Amino acid sequence: MKQALIVAHPRAHSFTLAMAEAYATAAREEGTEVVVRDLYRLGFDPLLQADELPDHEGFQPRGDVLSERAVIGDADVFAFFYPLWFNAPPAMLKGYVERVFGMGFGYSSFGLEGNQPMLSGRRLASFTSSGAPQHWVERSGAWDAMRKHFDDHLAAVTGLELIGHYNIGEVAPGMREDAVARHAAGVAETARRIAHGGR
Repeated sequence: MKQALIVAHPRAHSFTLAMAEAYATAAREEGTEVVVRDLYRLGFDPLLQADELPDHEGFQPRGDVLSERAVIGDADVFAFFYPLWFNAPPAMLKGYVERVFGMGFGYSSFGLEGNQPMLSGRRLASFTSSGAPQHWVERSGAWDAMRKHFDDHLAAVTGLELIGHYNIGEVAPGMREDAVARHAAGVAETARRIAHGGR
């Protein structure tokens, strides 16, 4: 099994990166091949340009997109790691999905009759953090709206099976180390289950 971890946080020593590292370590211990795409450290350009729109003859993805697709194209599991900002993914991740998971990778055609998913049989998990507690995110309606708009739509278009969306609330600068370690242990346990086909 191969897993591609897509990480989107501007700080190299963030809670988000710590969770991704815990996941990667646990998955590798279970014999899984793991590639980590740390989008900010890679300097990935999230801006979709006009010539990248698949609405004209001769459309070709740009070189950086083709390179990303080559790295993650044979992954069995895609795991996204990001903070919730305004109850949505950061622009960096949204742009990555628009550019990399678009036509020719996530789906093969799009029109009045729908699209042809290209990632059927593969799986998607999301690991997020929020400053607000989980009960507030759910009660405000933001949780269901974000999952429907991002997770469910991406799965429907690409054919990915949703494993789950795991959010950790009340994450703030200066968190106690034991709290970070506790959350990392939980993420690692989830990684072990996913490595063996579970959730």
